[in-house]
Amino acid sequence: MQLLCHSRPTPFQRRVDASVRRVAVWLLSVFCLTTAAQAQNPAAPDKLLTEVGQWVQKSQQLDANQFSFAPLDSRVQLQSCDRPLVMDTPFASRETVRVRCLGNPGWQLYLRVVLKPGIAPGLAAPGGAAPAGTASGPTTAASGVGPSRRVVVASQTLRAGSIATRDLLREVDVPAQGVELQAVGSIKEVENSELVRDVQAGVPLRGYDLRRAVVVKQGQLVMLTVGQGNGFSITARVEAMQDGKIGDQIRLKNPESGRLLTGIVTGPNAARGL
Repeated sequence: MQLLCHSRPTPFQRRVDASVRRVAVWLLSVFCLTTAAQAQNPAAPDKLLTEVGQWVQKSQQLDANQFSFAPLDSRVQLQSCDRPLVMDTPFASRETVRVRCLGNPGWQLYLRVVLKPGIAPGLAAPGGAAPAGTASGPTTAASGVGPSRRVVVASQTLRAGSIATRDLLREVDVPAQGVELQAVGSIKEVENSELVRDVQAGVPLRGYDLRRAVVVKQGQLVMLTVGQGNGFSITARVEAMQDGKIGDQIRLKNPESGRLLTGIVTGPNAARGL
């Protein structure tokens, strides 16, 4: 004869069982919601890249075959946006595009534009033509592509804090469409200025990319020219009594006589006497 014995669960066991059930239900609901959200829009990455790609083509004057995007992190879960996406290039380089959803839920994403070899951002001509200004020296935009505009570009990547000397800059003609109003049009405007941010080769310089640089420092010897334009000129080596930027009026001293002079800074360690 076999006896079956049943034990009544204690209050503590009942509380533990209830907690386990609640955790299991919560985990199941999270899994279901996540799966449903992913299933609602499985093509979101492709749709997003298509939309951003169209924006890049328009804003940077590129053809679709001139660039691509760096692969998205597989862990990124995209959500649909109930408003039109907002795109911009928040950094000095145009290779980073920020995509934002200002609706609900709000989110933002950064995409990296990968240019094909030989293509400069912002300078590609429409229709798949080679970017204007890839050759050395000033160039002219091809006829029939609309009005052009002369801009100053860096001939090599320039880092923040470096001085934009003439040998590091070029003037090129590019299609006017898409060029920022603040784009610099003459090397003379920015020569010997200081870069406040990194600028890549071939990218038009903008006025807010540079600032006047200190080209004469206190204690350094300066070449002072006096009488230039009056049929004669005298050049003397003097000592700078203060820092100066191009166009600044600074105090100078003749190291031999100790006489104090005044001059206007005209370039690196160079000044014109008053």
